[in-house]
Amino acid sequence: MTSDVLSLLHPLLTAADAAEVPDIPAARLIPAALLGIAVIVVLITRFKLHPFLGLTLGSLTVGAVAGVAMSDTIDSFTKGFGSTAAGVGTLIALGAMFGKLLADSGGADEIVDTIVGRSSPRTLPWAMAGVGALIGLPMFFEIGLVLLMPVIFLVARRAQLSIVKVGIPALAGLSAMHGLVPPHPGPLVAIDALKANLGITLAFGVLIALPTIAIAGPLFARFAGRWVDVPAPEFFGTGEEPEARLQRPTFAVTLFAVLTPVVLMMGKALADIFAEDGNAVRTVLDFLGTPIIALLIAVIVGMFTLGRGAGMGTKELASSLEKSLPPIAGILLIVAAGGGFKQTLVDTGIGQLVADWVEGSGVSILLLAWVVAVLIRLATGSATVATVTASGILAPLAAGMSTPEVSLLVLAIGAGSVFFSHVNDAGFWLVKEYFGLSVGQTIKSWSLMETLLSVSGLVFVLILGLVV
Repeated sequence: MTSDVLSLLHPLLTAADAAEVPDIPAARLIPAALLGIAVIVVLITRFKLHPFLGLTLGSLTVGAVAGVAMSDTIDSFTKGFGSTAAGVGTLIALGAMFGKLLADSGGADEIVDTIVGRSSPRTLPWAMAGVGALIGLPMFFEIGLVLLMPVIFLVARRAQLSIVKVGIPALAGLSAMHGLVPPHPGPLVAIDALKANLGITLAFGVLIALPTIAIAGPLFARFAGRWVDVPAPEFFGTGEEPEARLQRPTFAVTLFAVLTPVVLMMGKALADIFAEDGNAVRTVLDFLGTPIIALLIAVIVGMFTLGRGAGMGTKELASSLEKSLPPIAGILLIVAAGGGFKQTLVDTGIGQLVADWVEGSGVSILLLAWVVAVLIRLATGSATVATVTASGILAPLAAGMSTPEVSLLVLAIGAGSVFFSHVNDAGFWLVKEYFGLSVGQTIKSWSLMETLLSVSGLVFVLILGLVV
């Protein structure tokens, strides 16, 4: 079963792609796919090579073992690299800009203070889960974690609770949004590779994320807080609380800015379902809800609502936006290289081979998607690499699925991509060091939370698949 699952490898098989697929026997294609994946895993895990280089070399390996001319392999890789960068790169950049504005303006602090300040000790873990989800909606996981850590410390100290009992719900909110909800890189890549409807995927993602966060966050934290009862450390060893902006946007203004792209993209999805083609309202909503337009509007709205609300001048706004881009350079390269790897698999014919195998196997595609993402996540430690590779493997199957089913396929991959974070995941060490935990304590809290999040997400995906 494992070899069959791993032999899956790749993307959108359009009619044009199918016409160009060379006639290579399965006995050569399967080893090519397996060896290509193995090269990626070994280079990332054993030699600590950057995933961008690992994916690039893995693509060349697939072409060489399959017997494709190296020039054709390079053409396939560059085509996939360019189309993925064009389709997803701009969205990731705009999302990073908005997240930076939210942090620099103090809008994120306003959300935290408002929600936590109105919570009792009993509801505090639930409030922290809400904070994590709301902050995680527009922000990358690492940025959200760094932003929330001083707050988690402060809340745990004031409430005299274990940092795990307070922090796990917030981390669950951040992680669920990172794996399941666009505009995060993983879901965006899967949506692009599988040609899923972004609005429907966003709606399903939020619907699945909420109960998943409740289970893996506040409910699990009751047990994790007993297993790992660690008091909050001082603020990064200084004993001082972080300095806040003297002026910042109000909670209502911040919430409006955060939800702007979500509302626009969901409006497009609803218009596509309920409005007829040619309808003026649908035409407008289709334009405004296009991901790049929705996120561009969100950035512009954020500049006026968040930036001006915090008293930021023109130079300060420009500096905030400029500083948002360097940290995501690595993510952009990984995502684009993943697209190149995908295209290499498609052009060799591996994608069609996998599609034919799965079609006659009777295996649940949603379960298969989750398993593939889990295996790659465990091997590489990267949720983004797991999502990129798994979506490429299963992309040919999406052509015969309904629009809601394709969105669920995206979410099954997303759920699998966050499974059991361990020592090969940078997030594992980030949580360990910030929380002041041992390796064993981190596994009993953070790693188990990620596993519960992944399994719960899959369960809710399968349940939703029964009714759509």
